[in-house]
Amino acid sequence: MAEAEGISSATPTEEMNGAGNLMDFLDEPFPDVGTYEDFHTIDWLREKSKDTDRHRKITSKSKESIWEFIKSLLDAWSGWLVMLLIGLLSGTLAGVIDLAVDWMTDLKEGVCLSAFWYSHEQCCWTSNETTFADRDKCPQWQKWAELVTGYTEGAGVYVLNYFLYVLWALFFSFLAVSLVRVFAPYACGSGIPEIKTILSGFIIRGYLGKWTLLIKTVTLVLAVSSGLSLGKEGPLVHVACCCGNLFCSLFSKYSKNEGKRREVLSAAAAAGVSVAFGAPIGGVLFSLEEVSYYFPLKTLWRSFFAALVAAFTLRSINPFGNNRLVLFYVEYHTPWYMAELVPFILLGVFGGLWGTLFIRCNIAWCRRRKTTRLGKYPVLEVLAVTGITAVLAFPNPYTRRSTSELISELFNDCGALESSQLCDYINSPNMTRPVDDIPDRPAGPGVYSALWQLTLALAFKIIITIFTFGMKIPSGLFIPSMAVGAIAGRIVGIAVEQMAYHHHDWIIFKNWCRPGADCVTPGLYAMVGAAACLGGVTRMTVSLVVIMFELTGGLEYIVPLMAAAVTSKWVADAFGKEGIYEAHIQLNGYPYLDQDEFTHRTLATDVMRPRRSEPPLSVLTQDSSTLEEAEALITHTDYNGFPVVVSRESERLIGFVQRRDLILAIKNARQKQDGVVSNSVVYFTEDAPQLPASNTQPLKLRRILNLSPFTVTDHTPMETVVDIFRKLGLRQCLVTRSGRLLGIITKKDVLRHMAHMMNQDPESIMFN
Repeated sequence: MAEAEGISSATPTEEMNGAGNLMDFLDEPFPDVGTYEDFHTIDWLREKSKDTDRHRKITSKSKESIWEFIKSLLDAWSGWLVMLLIGLLSGTLAGVIDLAVDWMTDLKEGVCLSAFWYSHEQCCWTSNETTFADRDKCPQWQKWAELVTGYTEGAGVYVLNYFLYVLWALFFSFLAVSLVRVFAPYACGSGIPEIKTILSGFIIRGYLGKWTLLIKTVTLVLAVSSGLSLGKEGPLVHVACCCGNLFCSLFSKYSKNEGKRREVLSAAAAAGVSVAFGAPIGGVLFSLEEVSYYFPLKTLWRSFFAALVAAFTLRSINPFGNNRLVLFYVEYHTPWYMAELVPFILLGVFGGLWGTLFIRCNIAWCRRRKTTRLGKYPVLEVLAVTGITAVLAFPNPYTRRSTSELISELFNDCGALESSQLCDYINSPNMTRPVDDIPDRPAGPGVYSALWQLTLALAFKIIITIFTFGMKIPSGLFIPSMAVGAIAGRIVGIAVEQMAYHHHDWIIFKNWCRPGADCVTPGLYAMVGAAACLGGVTRMTVSLVVIMFELTGGLEYIVPLMAAAVTSKWVADAFGKEGIYEAHIQLNGYPYLDQDEFTHRTLATDVMRPRRSEPPLSVLTQDSSTLEEAEALITHTDYNGFPVVVSRESERLIGFVQRRDLILAIKNARQKQDGVVSNSVVYFTEDAPQLPASNTQPLKLRRILNLSPFTVTDHTPMETVVDIFRKLGLRQCLVTRSGRLLGIITKKDVLRHMAHMMNQDPESIMFN
């Protein structure tokens, strides 16, 4: 048909309708029909149909020749190839980031003279002059003051080291915020709230782009090295998803289908957690529980494979030099006892309360940043917070070191070879026990000194993390939350240990803690506290417990971890159902439908547009609208699509056409089809309408029409409508009565209605 040349290629509408045989297959496809604009939601049904049709064509072609059969095999294996590439790249980047952070964190304090690219630990590994007692000191490693002045002690040396520590921290953070601001504004923050929103079907162009990947990788190293109270684990999920998006663009199967792309991104998120924590199984569960919206069984297997490859790659790089995937690996030699569940549950309560406090304070501060002049000066804010952090952190040895090292020390059990202050116990002179089974002992002055320093570190971490998370630099929340819990847990653990030692005749200790036994492991309490605080902030449960036991190797301690994780979630949920990521999604106004039940008794007619006071619905007719009317509709409205009806009088629904498809089809027709002018009739029927011979060339647009839009009646309960939107991933559904069009409900309308029913501001939902 001459009038149809150049209009829409094979789009999802035909497959969705199951009516491909009724439609003309156009010879000349044109690009971009079926794609989406920035800050809009994808149509999951349409994407699913596109993929089904593509798969059907490949299967039928594979029987035609050997070459087509090979192409079908390559298509089937492309998913596994993408997972392999994601695992390799994300594992490599994570290893490089770990090594760079280790070196740059130590660079704030000193430099290795034999090889400046060595961290403190690596520098002293290679030294032949290091003694066991002073294994952190070697002539090759010099602090800055020693290098400049030649002295190792004294007030002047301390002040110079202090000054240079703060200066390096400010330099690193300034470099990080400047790079983010100039080259990739999307590289800031954790990335997980946006990843969750993207996986639910939202389009944020550039968020997973090449520049974002490069700048986030570089600035993540700078931000963590600056000593700010943030971690690299959340941003590593963003980095892995950027890797996933990069490899999607190499395969048309994923680059041209937003639904399939999100399956890859779900697996990439699993690979990100796998390398962040050295927890491949925990990564898969994290993707399933926390970030993914659509997670079919096929994606589960591929996530597992991507996480496996990523973990294997990181293990090959061995960034921590301990042949482990993580820094925190511990081995405890004492079982836990039932009576210890009480302090474990109390740590869970603390974690829930800390999570609630953090979410409320951080969201209040971020809202203030968005609504006041504070948000206009991101560089000054980062420098101010870095300066305060560095000045307050340096005097305390537990806040001066990197947070990962702090957590590692808090998790550790006190063996005979430990030199930490936390292990300064008073030994019995006649102690003749094996090294791995040291009995409980009275605390020495070093332990009491460490407790005071840890208490100050706890207060410092609680306050400074509230102001750090959400600044315009890459900032993860996992490690700071775990640090707060680990400090609190270690303090509680030492308290229980000393109670058990001094009061072993109490009824709670009598049954399981005899004198001279190794009863209590303070490091275990630190591990449980870390899990409790991380659970309180993020509301993770299953994936959290699995990540924690993979992270530490503490498989025997699953029950204490489960008790603390569940308690922290219950306590935090009592004050509000939202975790930190959901709270930031809501703060930014992203269109994210969470999984909570909708229990209000409202109907579709209460939510649909137009309302009584609003103008009637903008529609197109099946065979009587002109091109000028269609273009006027596009110009004067900003709707995402338009219902097509038989006539304006009857308003019998025929189908639905997407705004973007309509714009592209008209533009293409004007360029390539002769005789199309403003008064040309646009028709969506199979046959052209009967027009006088003098009329201009009509324009057939049936190929972009969705003949089976999702419809509900005006008396459908909103509980059902919300469920439909959530489970089918709809952008909009039409409201009818006896086939007559009454109105439309979009995802934005649903979210605004839910916000209104929860006494929140409906206008906070900003995007479509």
